Amino acid sequence: MPAPDASELPELSAVDAEIRRLSLATDASELHGALCGWLAGGGDAVREWPAKVLADDGVATPAAGGALDELRTVSAAQLADRSFTFELLLPDVDAPLSERSGALFDWCRGFLGAFGLATGAKPPLSEEGSEALGDIAKLAAAQPQDDGDEEDEAALVEIEEFVRVAVLLLHGDCVLAAQHRQRLN
Repeated sequence: MPAPDASELPELSAVDAEIRRLSLATDASELHGALCGWLAGGGDAVREWPAKVLADDGVATPAAGGALDELRTVSAAQLADRSFTFELLLPDVDAPLSERSGALFDWCRGFLGAFGLATGAKPPLSEEGSEALGDIAKLAAAQPQDDGDEEDEAALVEIEEFVRVAVLLLHGDCVLAAQHRQRLN
């Protein structure tokens, strides 16, 4: 069996299985959103990240090399990669629209909570970053619809792409801009 690609997220099912083993009260998409919110807000990519993003010191540290550890390392690398390889951990495109849209909205909810934990009350955001964060908050409050047509499928793809780019923008405002300022001093 070949080694997993270090630039690809682990399978959703592997992340879900580890979440169940650790008895976490979340699903894979929401937890990945929380991880990305934490990282985009300047939180450290430490092995005990679930305790940080869930604000619960009682959460066990994931096993080294396990799906959650891989999720952390790949997500941090994708956010830092300037070639825009960042991706969201969501159900496959063959899953029902309601499942995929619900997972995206859960992802956004996880992102918002952990982003706030990492940045505090006044994150250093550009005007575009503030707008992007507001749009992610609107998506986090949305409810999935039961069914849809090709137009709805296309809209979901566009929303996923928007969230992906918005997260990169927020990471740029909070992490990359701070790193750049440190190098100048």
